Amino acid sequence: MDVLTLFLIYLIIINSWSFIAMGVDKKRAQKRKQRIAEKTLWLLFIIGGSLGGYIGMKNFRHKTKHKQFVYGVPALIVIHLLLLGVYAYLFI
Repeated sequence: MDVLTLFLIYLIIINSWSFIAMGVDKKRAQKRKQRIAEKTLWLLFIIGGSLGGYIGMKNFRHKTKHKQFVYGVPALIVIHLLLLGVYAYLFI
């Protein structure tokens, strides 16, 4: 298996986790149970799960009143896309 395939698998997994984490946190919030820490959500987004987090945010209508999420997650998506573009330009 080549590096690109492994990277794509990683992105699928981390974005799936981010999406699921947003759904789980929303359910826990509704049931007034222990929540997933915002630090944990941000860690998932930063290490590559920003798109899954954004889709989860929109799908579950979760964290949509928090400016750090409303502006931060799309900004992180842009940063990730720029990094991918630079990588592709330099190494592919």
